[in-house]
Amino acid sequence: MSVPTRDIDAATERRIEQMRERRRRKQGRRESIAMVAFSAAFLAAALTLAVVAEPVRSLSPELALAFVAALALAAGIEFSVGAATAVPTQLVFVPMLLLLPAPYVPLLVAAAFALRSAWGVLRQGADPGRALNGVADAWFSVAPAVVIVAAGAQVPGWEHLPVYAVAFGAQLLVDDLIYVARVGVALRVPPREAAADLGLAERVDLLLTPLGLLAALAAVDAPAGALLVVTLFPLLVGFEREREGRIERSLELGRAYRGTALLLRDLLEEDDEYTGHHTEDVVALSVRVAEQMGVDEDTLRATEMGALLHDIGKIAVPDKIINKAGPLDDAEWKIMKNHTVEGERMLQRVGGLLSSVGVVVRASHERWDGGGYPDGLAGDQIPLASRIVSACDAFNAMTTDRPYRKALPLTVAIAELRTHAGTQFAPDVVEALIAVVERDAPEWQLAFTEPAPAMPAPIRTT
Repeated sequence: MSVPTRDIDAATERRIEQMRERRRRKQGRRESIAMVAFSAAFLAAALTLAVVAEPVRSLSPELALAFVAALALAAGIEFSVGAATAVPTQLVFVPMLLLLPAPYVPLLVAAAFALRSAWGVLRQGADPGRALNGVADAWFSVAPAVVIVAAGAQVPGWEHLPVYAVAFGAQLLVDDLIYVARVGVALRVPPREAAADLGLAERVDLLLTPLGLLAALAAVDAPAGALLVVTLFPLLVGFEREREGRIERSLELGRAYRGTALLLRDLLEEDDEYTGHHTEDVVALSVRVAEQMGVDEDTLRATEMGALLHDIGKIAVPDKIINKAGPLDDAEWKIMKNHTVEGERMLQRVGGLLSSVGVVVRASHERWDGGGYPDGLAGDQIPLASRIVSACDAFNAMTTDRPYRKALPLTVAIAELRTHAGTQFAPDVVEALIAVVERDAPEWQLAFTEPAPAMPAPIRTT
């Protein structure tokens, strides 16, 4: 039987979940103020263009209403791309820009997006406070309208192709800047993260703009003919449903994998209470260290789940070995060392995301110098998530009571980390781990220092 795969990475998954959560809840005060400000600024720019610029053709109310309705329909076809959505509005917007009076087009675009927002409030149960957001969404239309008017290219013609290219470039630039500013001000989303959502939206615009342009040029003498592009909408709706279905399945798989991981953790805790509590502490510390190192979100997720399940293979290890008060003999060590392999085997049987987590689990007892187990990996051959889990596992083992010894003082454990950096542990991980511990630990725990052992010996984490 094939195992379902996930279509989105951890960062995109998080942003999609956050976007859906925002849509379900009432718009916050900060977001509302930001949307009012961006909407007011848009209206000021659009009204100024409509008043100052001279249209070269008269406005047909019937044709304008038809385009507004078509644009509202296009805006309702949404492809999730993270915290934002990609919409096929270029199919209608480009003909609007070339076949209607260009100075009035931004206001008509705002009307279409406001109509779409109102539909969401009335028929889809959206927060009424978000009705104004559609006006702010129309910012993308201002820059190309200004370029078309300034270049004297309001009458469609092939000779204006360079102008159209400049107008499209201006649209992308201003739209991207406004989007990054909006989510930054309203939602405190960092610019780099906001920009990550723009790639697919830009590709959709780039692919559909030529179709919209061809429709406009072909309908110069009969502008209503450009509205035939709406016949593509059912096809786009089919693509939208297929993509959203894949995304939903991917999100559900992520929840299922996490639920399975937590269930396995609970089974481990029932089998060995100390190991279960130890695992929870290692997870919390590993996540903080990964964040301190600034890893990407896929690595962060692998670190979290690898820490959660790094000891899962100990289910197969007899309790008398795990809880032995004295040193393990060679036969017992052989059984103990097999727990990472057993853990990977268990997770591979689950498959999907947990199969990749199994790689982290298998390598969680490798050493930076190549002296670890089970494969003798060294340096960067060891997955970063495994390097983080290994150091955090050892630190937690040192600072908690174990069957074979009492907990070490915090300062001694930190000295031990420094002693074994570059041999047992990755130096950059040790640096981040010590930074986290010194930042989070109470001052009294760091008040007294004790020397590290003179001879560096491997730190036992079992």
